[in-house]
Amino acid sequence: MLVLLPPSETKADGGRGGPLDLDGLSFPELNPARAKLADALVALAADVPASVAVLGLTERQAGEVARNAQLWTSPTMPALRRYTGVLYDALDVKSFTRAGLAKAHRRLAVTSSLFGVVSATDPIPAYRLSGGNSLPALGTVRGLWKPVLEPVLQGVEGLVVDLRSGTYSAFANLRPDAVTVRVVTETARGERVTVSHFNKAHKGRLARVLVETRAEPSTVDQLTKVITKAGLVVERTGEHVLELVTEG
Repeated sequence: MLVLLPPSETKADGGRGGPLDLDGLSFPELNPARAKLADALVALAADVPASVAVLGLTERQAGEVARNAQLWTSPTMPALRRYTGVLYDALDVKSFTRAGLAKAHRRLAVTSSLFGVVSATDPIPAYRLSGGNSLPALGTVRGLWKPVLEPVLQGVEGLVVDLRSGTYSAFANLRPDAVTVRVVTETARGERVTVSHFNKAHKGRLARVLVETRAEPSTVDQLTKVITKAGLVVERTGEHVLELVTEG
């Protein structure tokens, strides 16, 4: 089973790992595109105003450009520790045991504008690049990744659980048997809506459930049983679509 998570705009500083080594990342067939993007970001960072404009940053966020300037030299840390925010707080990777981290490496992957997709413990530096950005000479990030990333993800063996957000879903179509999980919040009126905070938090909790389970689900029904057993409310709304229902 492989669970695909969305990334986050916010990322932790620092790290104890050595500089970025693309050969140390999972999915090595993505390395040519990764190198091309990393070099482009470093080159763009030499012009701070241009970087701010291209990356859609505010003046207060201009410091993000320094991260890109140091992509090849700054320290790294495991991807699940690098990405921060509501989803990753709910996942709470800091509380994982060593065995839990090993499972996370096998079962969790994060979609990334810079790296395409990385496994949970792949060492990566802090950076700034969003899925909706377009880089000079390279074009849109989505357009660069789709022809490269799609065959890689479609070639993944076993059950694929898609928790990506809309922006990152556009990076690659998955196999028809991949399971999409949507998080919806039920209001007092019985209406089901998508609320960003609840969406991210429950995706993080679900990801933790799927890391910790001893089961190896290979079908939608088996996946549903694992989720239900963990106390979460889930409904099947399509052949390969589940809705995780939360209360507002």
